[in-house]
Amino acid sequence: MSVAVYPGSFDPVTNGHLDVIRRAGSVFERLVVAVLENPRKEPLLSASDRVATIEEALAEAGLGGTVSVATFTGLTVTFCRSQDARFIVRGLRAISDFESEMQLAHNNRKLAPEVDTVFFMTSLDYGYVSSSLVKEIARYGGDVSQMIPGPAVRRLGRALGSPVP
Repeated sequence: MSVAVYPGSFDPVTNGHLDVIRRAGSVFERLVVAVLENPRKEPLLSASDRVATIEEALAEAGLGGTVSVATFTGLTVTFCRSQDARFIVRGLRAISDFESEMQLAHNNRKLAPEVDTVFFMTSLDYGYVSSSLVKEIARYGGDVSQMIPGPAVRRLGRALGSPVP
């Protein structure tokens, strides 16, 4: 069985993330969306909120079934091994993403030669979207409803203390 892990902070999950999930889910028999709990970072949404948001967005998009969501800490390759995953899924928006992602992929391959990284180019519709940008726009009252799924809009609004347009 081909198993892949799609790791990230997903703070919040974007429509670009969902696009990669949809496409990777059609390639691999099982896909685990792995929400990183990084103690060195202070996410806007808690790990449990991020997991719930992704699960709700997957259900709304009809992407359940072979896609699951879990949290992890530590090395991605260690989590991959715990899931019997032989692949790491990553999305690329721009050349700048490729440079940093290539470095991560080489390091992961050195740490776990049995785990390979597969890159998905994001759809042109979402190439400009990032979680960081979404949070910044939302903090200033901008409309992010075309960038993130409905469950993320609602949780982001709650986290910011005001409805997000």
